[in-house]
Amino acid sequence: MEQRLQAGLTALGLPAEGGPSLLRYGELLVETNKVMNLTAITDPEEIASLHFLDSAALLTLEDFRNKSVVDVGTGAGFPGLPLRILEPTIRLTLLDSLGKRIQFLNRVCQELELTDVACVHGRAEEFAAEHRESFDLAVSRAVAALPVLCELCLPLVRPGGKFLAMKSVDSDQELEAAKHAIETLGGAVSGVRDYEIPGTEVRHRLILVEKVKKTPEKYPRMFAKIKKNPL
Repeated sequence: MEQRLQAGLTALGLPAEGGPSLLRYGELLVETNKVMNLTAITDPEEIASLHFLDSAALLTLEDFRNKSVVDVGTGAGFPGLPLRILEPTIRLTLLDSLGKRIQFLNRVCQELELTDVACVHGRAEEFAAEHRESFDLAVSRAVAALPVLCELCLPLVRPGGKFLAMKSVDSDQELEAAKHAIETLGGAVSGVRDYEIPGTEVRHRLILVEKVKKTPEKYPRMFAKIKKNPL
């Protein structure tokens, strides 16, 4: 894992100082995954590539310096925690609906002595009630359709900020289907950037949605309504 990480960070032009913390994070992930379902990816080399370097690549596609960032549906901490490890000026909130995942993330943050990281157990549509339009950036690698993700994430982003959705490179139809939702929620697509994970032939896509105006107060709806009738 260490060689794959170091080579990948070098290829991305990112500093290697975060390498030891990422390695320890990986060890904790593998260890905890034996008793808790955190990831289907268990090979250390693949964890380095498909979790850490995939997340780290975002630092080459958007400026995260001194930004407040919320990672919606973070799961085992991706992409938010690697971003924070590699860019210490980020003020990070990790949001997930499963308490056990949040317990794991709190343990990682404690072991790595990370500051300015809040690990929050909750649903995005409920979290938005108290944290509406509070963040510079929202990121998500969650497996949900883009119209659904936009309704969960864009209300959390301040006007002038961005929502960054991590998707597959064959997401053209999904993006087209989300245009109405994006416009309704106060967003506008500002970029679609495909990238290759270093040391692999895997290509992923980052969809950048700029928040151009405030989201109407009625959004986000409760998740059952979002899922049943996506925008």
